[in-house]
Amino acid sequence: MRLTVSVLSLLAASAVQAQTPPPAAASAPAYDSAANYTKYEYKVPVRDGKKLFTVVYVPKEAARDAAKTYPFLMVRTPYSCGPYGVDNMGVRRLAPSEDFLKAGYIFVCQDVRGRYMSEGHFVEMTPHVANKKSKNDVDESSDTHDSVQWLLDHVKGHNGKLGLWGISYPGFYVAASIIDSHPAIKAASPQAPIADYFMRDDGYHGGGLMLVHNYGFFTSYKVQDNPTIGPKGSLPFDYNSRDGYDYFLKLGNLANIQKSFGPKGERNPYFDQLVDNDTYNEHWKARAIPPHLKGIKAAVLTVGGWYDAEDLAGPLSVYKHIKAQNPGSSNQLVMGPWVHGGWSRSVGKALGQISFAQNNSEFFQKKIVFPFFEQHLRGAADAKLPEAYMFETGTNVWRQYDAWPPAQAKARTLYFQPGGKLGFTPPAAAQSAFDQYISDPNKPVPFVGYTALSMPQEYMVSDQRFAATRPDVLVYESEVLEEDVTVAGPVGAKLFVSTSGTDSDWVVKLIDVHPPEAGEPPGARSRDGAPSDPETPKSNFGGFQQLVRGDPLRGRFRNSFEKPEAMVPGKVEQIAFDLPDVNHTFRRGHKIMVQVQSSWFPLIDRNPQSFVRIRDAKPEDFKAATQKVYRWKDQASGLVLRVID
Repeated sequence: MRLTVSVLSLLAASAVQAQTPPPAAASAPAYDSAANYTKYEYKVPVRDGKKLFTVVYVPKEAARDAAKTYPFLMVRTPYSCGPYGVDNMGVRRLAPSEDFLKAGYIFVCQDVRGRYMSEGHFVEMTPHVANKKSKNDVDESSDTHDSVQWLLDHVKGHNGKLGLWGISYPGFYVAASIIDSHPAIKAASPQAPIADYFMRDDGYHGGGLMLVHNYGFFTSYKVQDNPTIGPKGSLPFDYNSRDGYDYFLKLGNLANIQKSFGPKGERNPYFDQLVDNDTYNEHWKARAIPPHLKGIKAAVLTVGGWYDAEDLAGPLSVYKHIKAQNPGSSNQLVMGPWVHGGWSRSVGKALGQISFAQNNSEFFQKKIVFPFFEQHLRGAADAKLPEAYMFETGTNVWRQYDAWPPAQAKARTLYFQPGGKLGFTPPAAAQSAFDQYISDPNKPVPFVGYTALSMPQEYMVSDQRFAATRPDVLVYESEVLEEDVTVAGPVGAKLFVSTSGTDSDWVVKLIDVHPPEAGEPPGARSRDGAPSDPETPKSNFGGFQQLVRGDPLRGRFRNSFEKPEAMVPGKVEQIAFDLPDVNHTFRRGHKIMVQVQSSWFPLIDRNPQSFVRIRDAKPEDFKAATQKVYRWKDQASGLVLRVID
């Protein structure tokens, strides 16, 4: 659409100059899926007798030319394979791009067990059954295996090869489905997959509940009595507010928030399950898919976005575990400058005020994912993809690596220095030195500098100048860089801290400070003499503090996510954790900044800073605390960056 608008604007300009407008260029007709595909609906039986609702779109050419065969491309989803009914077409959303429709595939969509039109009981993040002893030991791997065999036996016109793909929750089903996979599954692309709901995916980050995102999701994702086609129409959830910060602060503790899914104290069992399992217990361990990613025979292309606010850790974990547990397998990773599923749903040229300079989604669709499936499912030419195809933000270029993180990235520590400075030289102070702030959970630090009801995707590059001016945020900043600094891999936070309370969150943010002269200069008021009213000044991009990566660690989990421990008031302890990976270049003329704070609301739920069950914390448990971050020779706080020279 942007390209079309651009072209029309140029044509309009030419028309004014020449007085005679040229004929408008005819736009390409929309692809007619109904003219090229026939839809079928089946109830596919699996080993325990349940039937899974499955939609199949077959190219009409298959009926005209029996000698021609096509590969299957399958999506398994908890979000509905509708529109239901053989006369209602919905094949477009089953294809990663229009190129797949034109090339000809047998597209398959399956409602997973217990959702929409499929029988059975739905279980969130289905636990994998490693040792199946009977036909009743079922999981996503077995349901997929049985479904694939049924398709091979009952659908005509196929070439015996099947591919799997899906984004977000369907991405999880791809990863779970290829464990000890059916031999006909030749290629799989888990995209933005959930890997471990507790470990920095959708649910928890560093032990802190991702509050605003999960609450918003579970206002609409609810328990179903299936089979069902789902509601014919539904009204959006009424927050009775437009300010998420104010909304959640007024609700109070998590126990109150659990009872706020309706005017009569309605709850959502899925949200209750999330909140009540607030440590890394057996509930979460059983649902973690990475340890089970074994016996994978298919070629795998895992895809993620550097600015995926929901599932950034998932793709990296899936790639890492497949590589470690399936030596010699075809295992590739793609990470681009996208939000959640952005390679399919957006242009990928910008996020908020940050430009990525090109149509990165089209590049991915035409140069990466389409050649990948064509090679493995149709025997086309080698796609010649590297093991790691990674977009480098800052310079806005695609890099090819033999592995991720790249071997050439070497660890360097960026130390906190006196006076809010930041540098690669260790602090020289021989006696204890620290910076401090007072954190008040009743006045938490917001996660964006503007009013938002939900979790804006832009927050992952949002300007942090609003936070830098707060007294409850520590700021450390480098000198102006004389040369580019490229960071590739996870960012390690290593802090020495103390608190006057018995628990505390430690939020660390890595920031790219743009030069003061960056961007367009602030607009001057018109001097043409025409009367005008004052306008709201636009934000000056110069000095923009771009969030590159941020994440928390809840202090009670500093030693174990399984067994929380109180912090001892005044005791200096090391807090060490990894922020999710980056591939970012801090350009010459920019500065590197680090901010440290103890709340990030309502992105993450509030820590009362008292060692109590946070769900049930009383108003008097939410206490202000003095936080200290140490920066001297024996307690040198900083970030461990993997730097490519």
